[in-house]
Order: sequence, then structure tokens, then C-alpha cells
Amino acid sequence: MVAAWCTLGLARADVRIDGTFASHMVLQREKPIAVQGSAARNEEVTVEFAGQKKTAKADAKGKWQVALDPLEASKEPRIMVVRGASGAPIQFEDVLVGEVWLGAGQSNWFFTYESQAKDSAARGEKDEVLAAIVNVQHPLLRLNYGRNIWVAATDPDTNKKYSALMLAFGVALQKELDVPVGLRPPTWGNSRPGSIASKTAYEADPGYSKELARVKKETAAKHEAALKAWEEACRQARAENKPEPAKPAAHPEPGSGGFGGSSVPDAFRGLLYDHGEEGTGIVGIDRPTAWAAMNRILRKEWGQPDFPFLYVQKPVGGGCAWDPKDPVTSFASPFAPLPKTMPDNARGTYNIDREEYPRLIKEPGMFMVTSSDLGGSTHPTCKSGYGARAARVALGAVYGRKIEIYGPTYKSHTIEGSKVRVQFTHVGQGLAFRHGDKLQGFALAGDDRVFHWADAMIDGDTVVVLSPQVSKPVAVRYAWAGSPAWANLFNKDGLPALSFRTDNWDK
Repeated sequence: MVAAWCTLGLARADVRIDGTFASHMVLQREKPIAVQGSAARNEEVTVEFAGQKKTAKADAKGKWQVALDPLEASKEPRIMVVRGASGAPIQFEDVLVGEVWLGAGQSNWFFTYESQAKDSAARGEKDEVLAAIVNVQHPLLRLNYGRNIWVAATDPDTNKKYSALMLAFGVALQKELDVPVGLRPPTWGNSRPGSIASKTAYEADPGYSKELARVKKETAAKHEAALKAWEEACRQARAENKPEPAKPAAHPEPGSGGFGGSSVPDAFRGLLYDHGEEGTGIVGIDRPTAWAAMNRILRKEWGQPDFPFLYVQKPVGGGCAWDPKDPVTSFASPFAPLPKTMPDNARGTYNIDREEYPRLIKEPGMFMVTSSDLGGSTHPTCKSGYGARAARVALGAVYGRKIEIYGPTYKSHTIEGSKVRVQFTHVGQGLAFRHGDKLQGFALAGDDRVFHWADAMIDGDTVVVLSPQVSKPVAVRYAWAGSPAWANLFNKDGLPALSFRTDNWDK
């Protein structure tokens, strides 16, 4: 009945509601709740909920809006009533108040338990924790399936059809916060960051526009050089009575297409973003630049200047876990011996990812969900582990829990003769190594730029690195490879150290 009232046209001057309002929804606590829609011109519309009564008059175009005062979290099912001057009132039943999170990303985000189970079965794997999650009733967790459909996560068949990552995230968050939690899919699914906001918005962003100007200049210079080389090749071909080579095509202008638009969501707490490794979709613009711009643009367009943006680290997996028996990290790669030869992939795709993703931690309100110890593949099996890790980041970064959310992160280094001392942030309860009889995964190089495995010793919040093959070190690396399961530095909170390098010799 509610859906029918929400979809009727204005010919009968019935009141309509915009956004995702529906029975069984969760409203965001501690923030004003905008309720808006359409009605007959100048019609008075009243919204009643939780003891509040707000009235507005539709404008000349029939648009109206009221704002409910911020609400405290409530597990009590209540009714929201929207009335116009005529017609039957709209009632939304079983409405709770708590925390609302948006989710977005590419294919991995959209994997449900059903689709994930089929994909994982081919590898002989199963996420037992996720299987338990979908088969348990979670009455205080509400799932949004689009514009006007909210359901309680109490039906296994319904749970199996929702984003497995978001479901696991929501269950973990609701359990810890003990308030209702609502999960909402994006209005822009399966999108690269360069296609979420408008082209105009991106070009107006100072950080993005600066990079765009640089890329345009470089692109023009490369094209001009290619034209000169082509002209010379043509002259030579004519002199030798040979066919002229094809003229080099003009390179598409960076950022000239593929831009969509973002719509303003109802009030929410934060965004969990799981984007794949395909890049930004913007020629010449790297992910940190595009993502940071997207974050700034969405905050401005949505009128929520401080919402937290959680994103999953890529590439996923490849590293060992502090505790392989922990359900969160049970799909991690097993600890491996140190390779006899130095990995020769300094600028491989995985290392570009490992270097780019942590850069975003420095952006206001952006927090990374570390994934190197959660198990890999394009569509990793352990969605429950990813959801639990994301919830941990949210609890620490957003809700003020006194827990560490990252592993040891490179801060700086000093050269002390033949040694290099590396300083870390996010040491948590202290630095530690796991597995094996020594700390490993560090490498040193001198002026010859040849890296050698190095010995490493923990000294307080630092690691001292040295190698008998490098008497005058100038650069240090840690876990610099596609799958560094042999790197074993952690903090005692159980989180793995992030890969890093101090050189940029291959750029």
C-alpha cells in the first residue's frame, strides 16, 4: 500500500516522497533528517515522527521539504506519517534510528553470498563465517534494495542476495555499536571514480584540475613529438619510394568523457568503497588524485563535509597473517621463506597499487581497510573477513574506539653509517614479528641501486636494517613484491606492516 502511494502521479495531487523512505528503514541518528517530495502547488504537508511534527508548504513547482531535528538511536519500531491537505496519509512502519552506511564499488562489492559461493566453490573454498551470518536473523540490521525497498535482515533467502561485503560489515558494526544499522547500495554502481561526479565538478576541484593541466601539457608534448617523428618517417619513406606510415592519432583529451553525476542521498554516516584494480578511467590521472577529488566533490554536493570514506586496499591478499586461525584472516597466504633472489618487479602493477592506496590515508576523512592479510584473488572468498576488518576501521576511525586500525606504517628513516633506522607510525601495542625465527622482508641498496636482502632488528618503535653487502645504504624497501608472504612485520594488535620503499628509481 505504501509503495502504491509513493508512485502515484501528481494528477490527483497526492503527496509523494523522494529518496529511500519506506517501512523498515533506519534513519541516521544525530543528524537532521530531510524529508522532501512533491504535492499540489501551495499544498501544506505535515510529517510526524518520534514526537516531532513538522509542516511545510509546496512551492510553485509542487516541491516541499521539512527537516526533522536530530534523533537519538532507538530500537523501538515507530511509525512515520506524511499527510497532505487531501488524500490518505502515507505511513512508514517499523522505522528505527541508528547508523546508516552507503556502499559502492565494482564487481567485488556486488558479489552476494549466492554468487560468491559459486565462485569460491570452483577454488574449493568456503566462507563458513559468512554462511553463518546469512542464516541468522539480524532484526536490527536493515537492508535497502533501492529506492523504496527496505527489509530486515531476518530472512536467509534475502540475506543471501545482498552484497556479502556490506552484510558482513553491517553485522559486525551492529553487534559492536548495539544500535540499529541500515545499509544502502549506491545510486551509481559498478563505477570508476572518474565517472561518479560531473566533469564540471572534477575540473573545478583544485587538486584534480592541477593534475589535469599537467597531463594535458604532457599529452600535447608527446603528440607533438610523435608528429615530428612521423613527418621524418614520411620523408624517408618517400625518398625510398615506400608507403608512408599512418599518421599518429591525436590522444583523447584527458578527462573528456565518461563522467556521470552523483545524486544526493538521505542522511548517512559514511561510505564503504571497494573499487577494483582497473584504474580511474581517466587517462593520465592516478587513483589517489581521482579518489581524493571524488571525496571532496561528494562532500560538497551532498552537503556533508565530514562524512568518513572507507576504502579497501588493493591489491588484496598476498601477505601472511598474524594469526592464520583467526576467522578474519584464515584465508591469508601461508608464511613463506624469503626468496633466494630479489623480486624484480619494482614497478609492477601490484606495487603501483601498494604505493598508491596508502597515499589516500593522508586525505581528510579517508581511511584504508588493510587487506594484504585477508586472502586474495580478484573476488576473494573471505567476505566476512573483509567486512569485519572494515567494521574495525569504522569503530576506530569514526566511532572513537581505542583500537589500532592500521599496521606499522613507514614514517621516515635515518642513515646511521652502514645501518638504516626506519621510524613507523601505527605501532599500536608495539612492533613484533611473527612466524620464523627472525624479522625479514627488508632490503637495502647503495649508490649502485642494486637491492640485497637485509637483516632487521626491532628497536622500540623503529627497525634497524643492515646488510653485509651494502656498506653505504641509500635506500630501503619492505615487502616490495606482488605477493610478499615472506614479510613478517606486524604490530602486536595483529595488523600487518604496509609495504614501502624510500626510492623512486624506476619512475
